[in-house]
Amino acid sequence: MKVVFIGSGLQTRRRAPVVVQSPDDELVEIVGSEEAPPKGFIEQYGCAWGSDWRAAVTRADVDAVAVCTPPHLHAEMSIAALEAGKHVLCEKPLCRTLEEAEAMLAAARKAKRVLKCGFNHRHHPAVLEARRRFEQGDFGRPIAGRCRYGICGRPGYENEWRADPARAAGGQFAEQGVHAIDLFRWFLGDLAEVSCMTSIGYFHKQTLDDNGMALFRSADGALASLHSSLTHWKNLFSFEIMGEDGYFSIEGLGASYGTERLSVGKRDFSAPFQDHVIEYRGGDSSWQSEWREFKAAIAENREPLGGGADGLEAVRATLAAYNAEATGSVVQIRNFKP
Repeated sequence: MKVVFIGSGLQTRRRAPVVVQSPDDELVEIVGSEEAPPKGFIEQYGCAWGSDWRAAVTRADVDAVAVCTPPHLHAEMSIAALEAGKHVLCEKPLCRTLEEAEAMLAAARKAKRVLKCGFNHRHHPAVLEARRRFEQGDFGRPIAGRCRYGICGRPGYENEWRADPARAAGGQFAEQGVHAIDLFRWFLGDLAEVSCMTSIGYFHKQTLDDNGMALFRSADGALASLHSSLTHWKNLFSFEIMGEDGYFSIEGLGASYGTERLSVGKRDFSAPFQDHVIEYRGGDSSWQSEWREFKAAIAENREPLGGGADGLEAVRATLAAYNAEATGSVVQIRNFKP
């Protein structure tokens, strides 16, 4: 495929090398908000630079568009690309409102093009292996889940788009926590209820939460707890699912999060406690794996893992959680509209 990236920030720097290294794909243009690219940027990726995203997404020679901008631009850019007949990989969160998400899905269906949300956590090897074992029944009916997701903020964070309510989809609970919400949905099924609390514990010069905790109940009765934090000074990822017959836990995502490790155990009331542990060495392969899934969904004319509908439901659950805090109540997620 010939691909255009919109955005020149961190996510493009993570995703663009995957396209450049693919023998079957070509990165033809990166579009940024600056008139000129950062020094050495284009030399690194070997493509053109543009500042007009509308012209880029309507290029006749382009097959797919990766939208790697702040969330307030996701819907407009994705819809324009879909209407121009391009497949779209849009960063998470999919967008800021349910109306935007519904419009994006409608545009994808009308154009008969693939819309994928950037849920790369589904493509980490430990998560994929856990999912394989889950599907073959190793853990039985899911009973509960837990996720702790912590990252370290930066000096001057209040000046970034992530701290700007006009551009972000929410605070740390929405920005990072949406990955856990998507994983809960993948393993537990539809989420039915939520209660939530958020806070600004350290980054007081901005108005969005730097910590958020939520308790979910799935439609089948499983419980799940989430803590998403911008003040965990050492990066942390911990995800667990407990079932009737067994359990698994995933610790780390590689790099600054530590070695990615999957631990699997079976329920046995009489045997010695023992886990089967797999450690995944090397760098973060989720970006390559997600790109392969995006391409496979296009080739097979099907919905991708973590598709637009999954992005919409994650947005719905996130907004329902914020509403639960605002109203001091347990909010029903299914069919929720602010």
